[in-house]
Amino acid sequence: MGLYGIGQSVLREEDPRLLKGRGRYVDDVQLAGETRAFVLRSPHAHAKLGNINAAAAKAAPGVLAVLTGDDLKGRGLGAPRPVVPRKKSDGSPAFVTPQPLLAQGFVRYVGEPVVFIVAETYNQAKDAAELIEVEYDTLPSVVTPEESLAPGAPQLWEKNPGNEAFFHEAGDKAATDAAFAKADRIIKHRIVVNRVTTNSMEPRGCLAEYDPEEGRYTLRATIQSAHGTRSAIADQIFMIPQSKLRVVCDNMGGGFGMKGGASAEYSLAMWAAEITGRPVKWISERGEGILSDEQARDSVIETELAIDKDAKFLGLRTVHKCAIGAYNTSDRNVNPTMVAIGCLNNTYTFQGVHAKVIGVLTNTMRIAFYRGGGRPEPLYVTETIVDVAAKELGMDPAEIRRRNAIPPSAMPYTTPFKQKYDCGEFARTMEECMVRYGYSEIDKRRADAKKRGKILGVGVGLLVEPAAGRDYEHVEVRFDPSGNATLICGSMDHGQGHGTTFKQVLSDRLGLDSDNIRYVYGDTDVVTQGVGTFGSRSAVLAGSSVVMAADRIIEKGKKIAAHLLEAADADIVFAKGKFTVGGTDRSVGLMEVAKKSFNQDTMPKGLEAGLYSRADYGGDTATFPNGTHICEVEVDQDTGHVAMTRYFAVDDVGVMINPMLCEGQIFGGIVQGAGQALLEDLLYDRENGQLVTGSFMDYCMPRADDFCEFDLHNIVIPTKKNPLGVKGAGEAGTCGALPTVMNAVNDALSQIGAKRIEMPATQERVWRALQSVRA
Repeated sequence: MGLYGIGQSVLREEDPRLLKGRGRYVDDVQLAGETRAFVLRSPHAHAKLGNINAAAAKAAPGVLAVLTGDDLKGRGLGAPRPVVPRKKSDGSPAFVTPQPLLAQGFVRYVGEPVVFIVAETYNQAKDAAELIEVEYDTLPSVVTPEESLAPGAPQLWEKNPGNEAFFHEAGDKAATDAAFAKADRIIKHRIVVNRVTTNSMEPRGCLAEYDPEEGRYTLRATIQSAHGTRSAIADQIFMIPQSKLRVVCDNMGGGFGMKGGASAEYSLAMWAAEITGRPVKWISERGEGILSDEQARDSVIETELAIDKDAKFLGLRTVHKCAIGAYNTSDRNVNPTMVAIGCLNNTYTFQGVHAKVIGVLTNTMRIAFYRGGGRPEPLYVTETIVDVAAKELGMDPAEIRRRNAIPPSAMPYTTPFKQKYDCGEFARTMEECMVRYGYSEIDKRRADAKKRGKILGVGVGLLVEPAAGRDYEHVEVRFDPSGNATLICGSMDHGQGHGTTFKQVLSDRLGLDSDNIRYVYGDTDVVTQGVGTFGSRSAVLAGSSVVMAADRIIEKGKKIAAHLLEAADADIVFAKGKFTVGGTDRSVGLMEVAKKSFNQDTMPKGLEAGLYSRADYGGDTATFPNGTHICEVEVDQDTGHVAMTRYFAVDDVGVMINPMLCEGQIFGGIVQGAGQALLEDLLYDRENGQLVTGSFMDYCMPRADDFCEFDLHNIVIPTKKNPLGVKGAGEAGTCGALPTVMNAVNDALSQIGAKRIEMPATQERVWRALQSVRA
C-alpha cells in the first residue's frame, strides 16, 4: 500500500485477491475426510410433530448420521435464551420460548429444522432426506402481528394465550400527553414496515471439526462476531469452557446483521463431527436461505403527531406491533424492535415522544438485525408522519422539516429518550442537499416529466441515528524481531475494508509503511477478545483502539529510544516514524527500535523485551451520524412503473478515515433501503403460513439498472467523543433511503390525488393506486 494517512481514499488492499477468486470463504476450505450435511425442514407453518421414521435414510448409501429432536434430548444440548429480562403489557414476565436445535413436539414455521443428515456427499445427504417419513398433524397458523393479537387468533403456545411475547415502553409519556393536550392539530397514520430478508452474496455456512484427544471443537463459519459466537455456543448450547471451542472466520461475503448470531446449523455440525469423528460441512442453498435465514423488519405502527398552529411539532406517539417469529429465543429477535426506538425523535424539537412496542409471536421465521440495526424503522415512522402532516397542511415537506430542526445552538441536545446529541447541523445538511438537487426547479421538472407521460415525485428524508454505543472493541499491535507489525483486531471484516482502513490509522499514527503491517482478525485462538462488527461501530471503537494502542507503542518506544540515544525519556520526540532527541538531529526509526526491543542488552533495565501493546475502547461512546437525502422518481402514468431518476445525499459521518470506502458504505446502504422501499417483500400466505416468496422468481432483488447515479456529499463535523472524530457510516444510507424513496413515490401519487401507499411500492401496487383515482 505505502505510507498512508487518515483522510486518503486508498484502494482496498483485498480487492485484487478477492476479484481474482483467491479469497478464503467457508466453502473454499477443504479438509481431509470432509463430509456434507443437509437439513430436513418443516413443510408446515404449524403442526404437532409425530413419529419420525428414518430407518431407510440411515441405511442409504453414504449416510453417516441422522439426527432428530429425540437424539438431541439424549445428547443434552441446550438452546439460546434472552439475556435481558422483559415483561408483558400486563406486568407479567415476558414469554420466553427457547428454540431447540431440532424440532421437538411441534413445528411452528415453514423451514424449522427437523432432521440433520450427514453423508459422504451433499447429494447423498439430500437423497437420504427424501426417505425420511415424518408425521405432522397440522394446526391453524397466523403470520401477521395484527391478526396474531386479534381475539380468537390461533395460539402458537398453549401457555401463552394472546400471542404477546413482550412489551416495551420508552420516552416521556407525561410530557407527550401534555404536548398532545395543547395541540391545534393531531395527524394520524397507520404505517406498515414490510418483512425482508438479507440475501448476502455468500450464504450461511460452516465447517466443524472435533478433536477427541483434547475434547475440543473447531468451527469455521460465516459470522460477524467470532467471540460472540463462541460464547453463545459454548455457554448456552454445549455448556463447555470457551477454551474448548475455536471459532474462525476468514473472508465473508456480506453479513448485514443476519450473520450476527450462532445459527442452529453450526452447533448441529459440531455435534455431528463429534458423532462421526470426521469434519462436517453445511452450506445453505439460496432457496434454503430465504426460508431459514433470520429475517427482518415486519411491523405495523399506529402513529400520531401533535402540531400547533405554526406547524411546530409538539409531540409524537406510536404503538408498534412487531412480528418477531415463532420463538422468543434470544435478544436477537427482541432488540431490533426496541434498541433504537429513540430514533423516533430524529432531528426535531419535540416536547415529548412516547412509544409502545409489542413483540408478537407469529408462525414465521425469527426476525433479527438487518442493515440499520433497528434504526430505519423508527426513522421511517417519523419521516412518514412528517410527510403526511405536510400534505394535510399544504406545506412544502422541506419547509416543515426546516421549521422543526434542532438548531446547532441547542447542542448538546438531550432528547425525550435521554439521548444526547453532541454535535450536528441538521438544517445545514438539508440546505446543502436541496441546493445540490436543485429543489427550486421542481415545478419545471414536473412539467417536463408530464410531457413524457410521467408523474414526477420528490421525497425528502432527514436522519440522525445512534452508532457505536454498545460494548467496546479490542486491538493489539505486536512488532516482531524484523521490525514489522501485526495489527490484531476483534472487529470482523465482511466487506467493509477494515484491513485497509485500520492500517491507515496505524500508519498515520506511527509513520509505518502499510506494507509492513499485517492485519489479523476472526480467530478466537489468535485474537484475545472482541465484540464484532455491526451497528456502525468498527471505525469508532476499533479505530479508536488502534489509536490508543499506537500511543502506547510510542510511549514504550520513547524509553527504548532514549536508552539507545543516551538521552532522557522526556527529551524524546516522536514524529513520522522516528524518535528524535528534541532540538538535535539525533534520531532512530521505529522499526529499528522494534528490532532492538528484542535484545535484552540494548533494552533499558526493568523494561520487558519486545514492542507490543493492547487497547480496549468503549464506554459512553455513542455518536450520532446524520444527514439529508432527496430522491426523485418518475412514475409511468399508464403502467405504474417507478424509475429512480435522481438521488442526492448530504451526510455528516464525522471524520472519514477513507472517504472512498465511506462513500461505498453509504452507497450500498441506499441500495438496500431503496430495494425494500420499491421491490423486496417477504410474504407468507395468510391462510396456511407458506412462504410465497421463496426464490428470486418471487422475491424481487434489486439490480444495478433499477437505480440512478447517486450524488453523495459529506459535511465533516467531528465528534469529540472519540480520538478520531468519526461517527460511523455503515447504516446511514439505509436509514435515509427507506423513507426518502417512499416519500418520493407518494409525492408523485399525490399529484393526481391518489392515496398514500405502503412499502414496497411495487409496479402493481402503484398501478392500482393510479387506477383507483381514474375509477
